[in-house]
Amino acid sequence: MRWWDIDRVLALEEDLFPEDAWSQGMFWSELAHARGGAATRHYTVAEDGEAIVGYAGLAVFDRTGDVQTIATARDHWGTGLGARLLTDLLGAATAFECREVLLEVRVDNTRAQRLYERFGFEPIGIRKGYYQPGNVDALVMRLSGPATSLATPSSVPGVQGTNTHG
Repeated sequence: MRWWDIDRVLALEEDLFPEDAWSQGMFWSELAHARGGAATRHYTVAEDGEAIVGYAGLAVFDRTGDVQTIATARDHWGTGLGARLLTDLLGAATAFECREVLLEVRVDNTRAQRLYERFGFEPIGIRKGYYQPGNVDALVMRLSGPATSLATPSSVPGVQGTNTHG
C-alpha cells in the first residue's frame, strides 16, 4: 500500500465497516511505520483494474505479528482473495522473523474465523466490547510459527505489496 492508495482504501473501508471504519489519519500513521530500516509494518492492496478490491496490514512488535486489518470487497468474497492477502501477511511475518501472529476478529464474523482456522490460527480468548460503537466482542486468535503455515512461498497474484522489512 502506498499513500496514493489511501483514498480508494478508505472508500472500501467505509463500505465494509461503516460503524468503525479507520480514518485517513490512521492509515497515514500505519504507513509512516512501514518505511525505513526500522519498519514495523507491512501493508498491501489487491487491485482489479483501477479498483482496490482488498487490503491487509500487519504490525510487528518484539517478533510478534499482529494482523491490523484485512478486507475484501463484497463482490470478491469467496474468490480466495482473503486467503491470498493473509498469505502475503504471513510471508511478511516470516520475513520479520515473527514467532507468532495474533489477530482479533468479530465473534459474529464466522466466515473470517473459518479462513483463519484454515491457516492454523487458534482461538485464545475474547475481548469484551472490543468493536465500538456496536459493543461487539472480539475473538483473539494466535498462529505459532507463521512460516510453517505457508506450504510454499508464493507470490500473491493481483496483490501489490510494500517492502517494509529492509
